[in-house]
Amino acid sequence: MNQDKTFKPYIPAERITPELTFRSILVGILLAVVFGAANAYLGLKVGMTVSASIPSAVIAMGVFRMLRRKNSVLETNMVQTIGSSGESLAAGAIFTLPALFIWASEGVMGKPSIVEITLIALIGGMLGIFFMVPLRNALIVKEHGILPYPEGTACAEVILAGEKGGKGAATVFAGMGIAAAFKFVVDGLKAVAGEVSVTFKGFAGTIGTQVYPAVLSVGYICGPKIASVMFAGGALSWLVLIPLIVHFGANDPVIAETFASGGAYGIWGNYIKYIGAGALVAGGFISLVKSMPLIVKTFADAVKGLKNKAEASALRTEKDMSFLAVILGVVVLTFLIWLVDVIPVNLIGAIIIVVFGFFFATVSSRMVGLVGSSNNPVSGMTIATVLVATVILRATGMVGAKGMASAIAIASIVCIVTAIAGDTSQDLKTGYLLGATPVKQQIGEIFGVIASGLAIGGTLYLLDSAWGFGGSGLEAPQASMMKMIIEGVMDGNLPWALIISGAFIAVVAELLRVPVLPFAIGVYLPVQLNACIMVGGLVRLALDRRKKATAEEKEASLNNGTLFCSGMIAGEGLTGILLAVFAIFGWDKVINLSAILGISPALANVGGLVALALLIFLLFRFSLKGKKEA
Repeated sequence: MNQDKTFKPYIPAERITPELTFRSILVGILLAVVFGAANAYLGLKVGMTVSASIPSAVIAMGVFRMLRRKNSVLETNMVQTIGSSGESLAAGAIFTLPALFIWASEGVMGKPSIVEITLIALIGGMLGIFFMVPLRNALIVKEHGILPYPEGTACAEVILAGEKGGKGAATVFAGMGIAAAFKFVVDGLKAVAGEVSVTFKGFAGTIGTQVYPAVLSVGYICGPKIASVMFAGGALSWLVLIPLIVHFGANDPVIAETFASGGAYGIWGNYIKYIGAGALVAGGFISLVKSMPLIVKTFADAVKGLKNKAEASALRTEKDMSFLAVILGVVVLTFLIWLVDVIPVNLIGAIIIVVFGFFFATVSSRMVGLVGSSNNPVSGMTIATVLVATVILRATGMVGAKGMASAIAIASIVCIVTAIAGDTSQDLKTGYLLGATPVKQQIGEIFGVIASGLAIGGTLYLLDSAWGFGGSGLEAPQASMMKMIIEGVMDGNLPWALIISGAFIAVVAELLRVPVLPFAIGVYLPVQLNACIMVGGLVRLALDRRKKATAEEKEASLNNGTLFCSGMIAGEGLTGILLAVFAIFGWDKVINLSAILGISPALANVGGLVALALLIFLLFRFSLKGKKEA
């Protein structure tokens, strides 16, 4: 567990190169806002976000080249450090805060103010950075060679490849433009169907697919295994559970009316979502329990590392933010949580946030070091926080709307802390390999958190005003699940039979060694969305299984495809934000070609399938571009 004394970073400690410059801060902030907004939209739609580190680095290299400005490796690294923080903060916010908007739509409480959302996001983000500062030496430095930090290592490799003339930025921008055009045609002009479904006479189940570039991209990036597991969860819900509910409830007037008026979607909204929520809760706890030995060891090692921390080194590559500044920052933020009226958290809640925040920041940092950010059980840690916080709040008399809002605020800050700590550790690993100055990276993370924190409130308000949360437009699966848990603890009015059934479905999946969280998300989400993710996974599988391609060609194709998909996610997310503005001002009706030209549903469905086929072709085309350029 000792540091590898033979390790030498790409830029030696004694060499000084541009790093935290005005242009790296500016480009990083822009990307933090862009990828934060795009991932907020994506996470609310499919319940998953994607890393922005590599796309941010690639775009930075492209922008600097376009401006014909010579940039250093460390400037590019600073851009991705700042830019990726927006995605992580957005993930923490959208997994929890939309619950407040859903309660507001139900008349339980008023909407959260933009000031409240902003303060929660900023405090969570800053705590995540501060908690990670003392952990860097223990986890990044001393365990170099033991903890691989896969995304951080991959990002360093991409940046170094860019120094040798990589052209990935063009692929990212192409993906952005293509996805923006598709999204505008599908959801703006409504010239083609965004979802194509098939029903069968005498069978209540439904199968189909969505036609969205971002959803297809999620499947490609996650790979065929995760995509197929999610699809299996969706197939269980829509082809097994929904038909069984309709069949056995044929004589139940409530079920019969629900199916008659809303079809399979009606049954999904009233029954399957609770089963899926139970599966998600159980899946989160299963992930947490499996990680418990590692969690305990990590926390013990981190505390031991703090006790044994050596005096500050004079080397540039070993300089962290002042430990005194970190302690003062944590203390000030804790008092802000408690004393600022707009944040619905009392002193007990503030203490819960600090204790759980530091504990889970430690867990998150080590977990992403071992298994990567995509396998980090953030949902499980947030669920644990929600349950403990809600029980304590209820026991201390903080119940009703006030207690529910407080529980979500506590969970949101802890969730953002956990997500930002994981992202920061990956960024610091990239910097460690490249020879960055840790304190400058930590300051860069603060710039990114401030920029994306100031933008997330407006983004959530915009999306809520256009489509609302928790419905067919933006399902907000994690936030809806948190809402259900808090309601269940506070007043016990949940259909526990459905939730417990979902929990045991997750247990069965775990016993069968199926990745439980992706499967649970699949159970919760519409099968049409899961099917589109599956299509992306199949494209990735086809590219991986090419017999005549060399390992180098396959890797080049994967890299190109991942960059193209990252661009498509950003392009669709930003266009989704634009269409939300159109919807608020009523411009969506003006450009609705389906209504203006009277496009029939059958023709729209055909158009949707053609659009999907074109997307698949383009994904193959841009992925295989690596074969010629390798």
